[in-house]
Amino acid sequence: MYGFVKGLISLTIGSKITHNMKEKIIFTNGLIDLAQPRLGTKVIYKTDDFFASANRIISPTIPIFKDGVFDKHGKWMDGWESRRKRTSGHDYIVLKLGKPGKISKVDVDTSHFNGNQPSMVSIEGANSSSNKIKQFKWISILSKKKVKANSHHFFSVKNNKIFTHIKFNIFPDGGVARLRLYGSIAKSKKLKNKKINLASLLDGASVVACNNEHFGKAENILAPGKAKNMGDGWETRRRRSKGNDWLILNSIDGNSIDKIEISTHHFKGNYPSYCSLQAAYLPSKNSKQIVSSSNKWKYLLKNTKLSANKIHRFKNSLMKKNKINHIKINIFPDGGISRFRIFGKKI
Repeated sequence: MYGFVKGLISLTIGSKITHNMKEKIIFTNGLIDLAQPRLGTKVIYKTDDFFASANRIISPTIPIFKDGVFDKHGKWMDGWESRRKRTSGHDYIVLKLGKPGKISKVDVDTSHFNGNQPSMVSIEGANSSSNKIKQFKWISILSKKKVKANSHHFFSVKNNKIFTHIKFNIFPDGGVARLRLYGSIAKSKKLKNKKINLASLLDGASVVACNNEHFGKAENILAPGKAKNMGDGWETRRRRSKGNDWLILNSIDGNSIDKIEISTHHFKGNYPSYCSLQAAYLPSKNSKQIVSSSNKWKYLLKNTKLSANKIHRFKNSLMKKNKINHIKINIFPDGGISRFRIFGKKI
């Protein structure tokens, strides 16, 4: 189920079969889920969550169903569920995004809600430094859309504004398992000329594409802190053909690259044998152009042996004076890494 749902999302964002590798490329186009808690996103208001906590709607895990499990309010459901509305109006929740950003695509997931899903949903956004919800000026970013039981509903958002808060409306009541808000973090201007981790998810780095993320999402390697377990890193399936696995990240624009860290924490019998890094500065190209040009990029780190369950630290000696904003991580032949850091000066 996990791989199937990931495939649906990747297909919606964009995918392609390459002729040279005979494998599917997952194009995420630099989009990340702005609703995920590890960015600091949280539910700050809900009209009702009698049957199932509103906080579950942004859980990073795939929703599950527990057959025959009930709590004091009724059937336990993995998502947000309000009671049956007996008054006028509709239910809604308000999210404070951990990182302000632009939203491009939405996934409203009603998995396991069958007969208790809303009739329709809509989404509004606001940009405010205030914590007073009544003062927010909401604008519509997704008009009312019909939703079905036990389904993923993918919608495109045609709005280029930066939002700090999101209002998710359900009509008139019911349950939604997960809400995903795919977009990009607004990059801070305060970091200019400072030495930072150019591959930080929290500061706007993201994954453009990868060839496989069977056991763990490629995006995980950009997350803060140490990985909790193998599932909190990037892990590919066991390769049974020639070639190697890879991902390309859209890093924060930088130069004066100094230190590089590659962690294989928790990967003890499934870490890559070795890896290499390539990098480039690309003014503005689409994801397919980025992938097709990546094999010709300069090497930032040539084939380097990796070990199990360890932080590997390297000094940059190949591209000291180069500007970069894209990095390709090649792992040979397959396996998992938990975190990636590259330190340089933001430009």
